[in-house]
Amino acid sequence: MRSMRWGGALAALVFLSPMWAQEPRPMTFMDVMEMRGLGGGSLSPDGARVVYTVSLPHWKSGKAYTDIFVADAATGVARQMTFTREKNESGPQWARDGRRFAFLSDREGSQQVYLMAVEGGEARKLTEAKDGVHAFAFSRDGKWLAFSAGKPEERQMSLVDLSSEELAVTALPKHATPIRDFAFAEDGSRLFFTSPDRLDKDDVKRKEKKFDVRVADLEQAPVHLWSMDLKDKAEKRWTEGANFSVAAFQLSKDGRWASYRALPAARRLGDITQEEASLHLLDLGSGKAHPVLEKYARFSAFSPDGQWLVYAAPERFERLRNEKLWVVPSAGGSAKNLMAGKDMSVSAASWSEDAKTLYFTEAVGVDQHLFALSVVDGTMTQLTKQAGVLAGSYNPEAKAFLLTYSHPRKPLDLYVAKPQTVSSVTAWVKVSDANPQVAKLALATTEPVRWKAKDGVAVEGLLIKPLGYEKGRRYPLIVQLHGGPAAAEMNGFQGRYVTYPHVYATAGYAVLQPNYRGSTNYGEAFTRQIGGNFMRLSYGDIISGVDHLIQEGIADPDRLGMMGWSAGGHLSSWTLTQTDRFKAISTGAGAVNWISMYAESDVQSVREFYLGGRPYDAWDNFVNESALKYIKNAKTPTLIHVGEADQRVPKPQSDELYMALKKLGVPVEYIVYPGMPHGLTEPRYQLVKMVSEFNWFEKWIKGKKDWFDWKALLDTLPADAEAKPEASAGAAAPGRK
Repeated sequence: MRSMRWGGALAALVFLSPMWAQEPRPMTFMDVMEMRGLGGGSLSPDGARVVYTVSLPHWKSGKAYTDIFVADAATGVARQMTFTREKNESGPQWARDGRRFAFLSDREGSQQVYLMAVEGGEARKLTEAKDGVHAFAFSRDGKWLAFSAGKPEERQMSLVDLSSEELAVTALPKHATPIRDFAFAEDGSRLFFTSPDRLDKDDVKRKEKKFDVRVADLEQAPVHLWSMDLKDKAEKRWTEGANFSVAAFQLSKDGRWASYRALPAARRLGDITQEEASLHLLDLGSGKAHPVLEKYARFSAFSPDGQWLVYAAPERFERLRNEKLWVVPSAGGSAKNLMAGKDMSVSAASWSEDAKTLYFTEAVGVDQHLFALSVVDGTMTQLTKQAGVLAGSYNPEAKAFLLTYSHPRKPLDLYVAKPQTVSSVTAWVKVSDANPQVAKLALATTEPVRWKAKDGVAVEGLLIKPLGYEKGRRYPLIVQLHGGPAAAEMNGFQGRYVTYPHVYATAGYAVLQPNYRGSTNYGEAFTRQIGGNFMRLSYGDIISGVDHLIQEGIADPDRLGMMGWSAGGHLSSWTLTQTDRFKAISTGAGAVNWISMYAESDVQSVREFYLGGRPYDAWDNFVNESALKYIKNAKTPTLIHVGEADQRVPKPQSDELYMALKKLGVPVEYIVYPGMPHGLTEPRYQLVKMVSEFNWFEKWIKGKKDWFDWKALLDTLPADAEAKPEASAGAAAPGRK
């Protein structure tokens, strides 16, 4: 194995230089790796406080550990409530009094439930479940906390009596089969839960005895909805049938109704997708259910008064059609489409307390905004118009919005806003500061860029300019392609291992992130247009964007690179076979042979849409859209990445590309990440992906001699990064020819 070495500039990028300690400094790979994750945000019932979690990466274990924070919703003053090292506190939920919250923690071994006062102090352990607690919930009357515990095949429910000083735990009568999901009735008198009709005990036993063979598409028992009366412990079955399973359910606040999503229980190869889910309304008085939606049931929510059910569904049951918001009376009646004629796709919403307004966030191009929709007449109002990415929902009990917001210079944080002033960003109360270190970074300028494709269609993307950009000077360009393809690059903060544009900007590159045909946020036709013409149309949009930046005098036509993951990997590999304009390509988790990919992948329906059917019915199109057909055209040096356990775009796709390029004499390197699924979850592998990719471009675009050296990477790791996983040799580890 020949050693590859970086230049000194890379070492400065990987870790921090002391000269930058007192002034804004460029973003490094380690800055990307040390970004903290924000989650679990929830308003207290009275709207006075917010509880949330912050996760911090830990190199030694290769995991991220979470702690809990509580903030004052009026002032934004936040306090860290837990401080456990290398342990997790997760899933915080407010008690009804708003003065306490419960959470899950593995601080003493297996995961248990703890209760803590907002004033602080030591958390009180509520459970001692042998195999750990799976989930918990408070009753709305404040008397009980229910939890499920045990191995998945043995999971049952118990109650904690919150009204007693001892916080006594009582195991509920054992159900015949394991418990899945559960929820309290509004009045706290019953627990509703889902459970399979049967449990194959022999299947459990054979796994315990290490007979771990896998049977493809094994038949599953139907899952149905039950309830248990907490007074007499009597059980009641609410749904029945061998041809469907209850995938999720919810209860109305007036106690009269339940809704549930049902998936077909038929045994079949391939993916049973959410498009096949139906939505049903259940009258808890009569026990009778009636269908609301036969397919495409994803989201639904009862109004606060229980009179209405809102759900999201397309007007036509076809893939990637716009989803609209519909309302239907709980007591029965016709559904009303509140968004007829609007070229928007809305997948979720929250109710106002008077049930007259629905609030939702939706992307328009690279920005995402908050909207209000009248339930009475469908009038829609855009409430926010700031650049950036806004998400979140309205809490009718707390009478406030809890929002997340990010823009290119601000990482994601939580904000509280009142409905009367939500349109004014200055009136929001910031209640988290998950990544204060970003304020010390010198970030590149990010701006929307627009161009016309060859067929005249307008295309948009993001341009990240090099640090110290000078107008009139040409720069090397990296084209970063998003996955999906039904997704989009958004105008938020970017600090992730998949793209990390600020590291490139630091090194003098411009970065283009195109929202090519097939992307979301630009209307239904734009998203669906690539059906049956996947590669060519998207590729044309991308190349047109490159040409636009060349014409604008920004991109150097002789110094172009491309990278992408998943659908971005498909398109990177396709580009490899269509042009030699790029000096280097990095392709991750990409498909090159749609014929073999169809059966290898864990999903087929999406391929059928993009490629015009099943391969047996659309053979020529599957072949013509496969990069492998044109592989003899390939000349560009290519770096290939794949997760060893990727089920979405399995490793054989990367094997096929590597073998072809190797046989054709095209410069190629291949990195396999052990045990990784479609996305890389191990921090060390994420770092390897970034560093190897960056240096691949440095070598082939800028002419650096070498591209990878393990010693240089390992020397930059934090002091606690003691456990160093082996790199997979795969076809070739970094630096291997």
